[in-house]
Order: sequence, then structure tokens, then C-alpha cells
Amino acid sequence: MFRQDLLKDKVIIITGGGSGLGRSMGERFLELGAKLAITSRNTDKLTTAASEMTAAKGGEVFTVGCDVRDPEAVEAMIDAVWDHYGTVDILINNAAGNFISPTERLSHRAVDAVLGIVLHGTFYCTLALGKKWIAAGRGGQCLNIVTTYAWTGSGYVVPSAAAKAGVLALTRSLAVEWAHHGIRMNAIAPGPFPTAGAWERLAPTPELAQEALNRVPLKRVGEHSELANLAAYMLADEASYINGECITIDGGEWLYGGGQFSQLDKLPAEAWDLLAAMTKRAK
Repeated sequence: MFRQDLLKDKVIIITGGGSGLGRSMGERFLELGAKLAITSRNTDKLTTAASEMTAAKGGEVFTVGCDVRDPEAVEAMIDAVWDHYGTVDILINNAAGNFISPTERLSHRAVDAVLGIVLHGTFYCTLALGKKWIAAGRGGQCLNIVTTYAWTGSGYVVPSAAAKAGVLALTRSLAVEWAHHGIRMNAIAPGPFPTAGAWERLAPTPELAQEALNRVPLKRVGEHSELANLAAYMLADEASYINGECITIDGGEWLYGGGQFSQLDKLPAEAWDLLAAMTKRAK
């Protein structure tokens, strides 16, 4: 179903697009005919990534250095991409920051670092591009990368949980408010998808990495191609009636954590035999 012209000539901005899931999505979009603009604070990484991406996948990748925590820098980035391509069709709010820590050990600077990138950065990019779309009398799409604990919360990543919850609320709110402008808002909530940066901060030991696997009913982590294909489908014209939705791709992880008895899968067969016998005696 992913025909080669699925995203032909669509201009897509990806924040945090030089590495990790952002780069994986970008490479897939190039294969499907899109024109990319990738942005992050590390301009050297952007230049290297753009060269490697075009060498491997073809197409065009425009780079713009930008700190999404700075609203003026965000507006300048949006203007630069718009001037280069003549328009922008899609924004992928992918830039993120996160680390595990007991909340009482956090400083206000640590809190600000995460909220600044995830919540403020997403809001600034969405607002800057949304204003241009509305002024131009044309529609567009925003796809926000959130997380499965955006609606449940999670200990030890509290700034990220609060920020991602805000992004999810932003997604659903603007899906209603901006729909009459032809602007669609959606989100993807990934489970464990290892990346060089985030995985090292969130699962820094083999034990923590194994525990992450143990929480997934499918007993594996996600492949970047799986998330990239989901994103491509959501951006395609064939998905144009999807608005205000958050699609989870986590192998069933959050449902496993939410079920009161889900962790009984750790019981051996002998224990189940004993429990069955006890139940019969109780009757």
C-alpha cells in the first residue's frame, strides 16, 4: 500500500530530524517522494545526516539549525523552509528530551529543559506554522510524537509525562479549533523503540533494558520501520479523515501495565495447576 508516490512533493519539516526516530521517519518519507526539512540544535549533525540520507534514499533534504525552545528561532526556521520550498505541508513535532530520575532530585533547570523542548517547542513550532497556513488560506498537517504515559502519567519521568500530556491536549484541542482551516492534528504514541541517545538515558543497564522487554506482551522492541510506516500512512491523503487521534504503537505495553492481573504471565504452569486445584476445593 506504500506506493512510491504516496507523499510525492509534500514538504515535511521534522524537528529533531537528524537522528533517531526523526531520521528514520525522514528516510522513509524520502522513499515515498517527500521533500524534507530537518532541524535541530546540532548543525554539524544535520549536515552529515542530510548528506547520508540523500545518498541512500535520493530526494532533497534542507537543513536549518534551530533551538525549538526559542520562539524567535522557530519562526526564523519556519520562514527559511517556506522560502526554500515555497510552502510547507506537514510538521512532525519529534524533538524531545527525557531522562529517568526520582522527582525530588530534579532541579528547576532539569524540569525546564524537558518542558522547554517537548511542550514549549511543540507549541512554538505548531503556532508559527499554523499562523502561516491560516494567513495563506491553505491547510496542513501536524503529527506530534508523544508517549504512552501521556494519558497515564509515570513515575521517574515526571517532567516528560507532564510535557507529553500537554502535547496530547494541544493535539486534540487544535484538531477541533483549526479543522475549519483545513489543518489536521494527530499524534503517535510509541512504546520502546531503541535509539542511540534516548535508549542510553532511559535504559542504561542490561537489567533495565530487559525489564523494558518484559513489559511488552510481544516480547520485543519496535522496529524503526514500523513507526515510520505508521507515520507515512497518517500523513497520506488516504488518511485525510483522521483528525485528533493518537495512535499507539507499543506491542501492547501500556495495556499490560494497566491490567490488574497482567503480570500473572510470570506464573509457571505448575502454579496454575495448584491454583486450579485450590479453586475447585473452594467451590
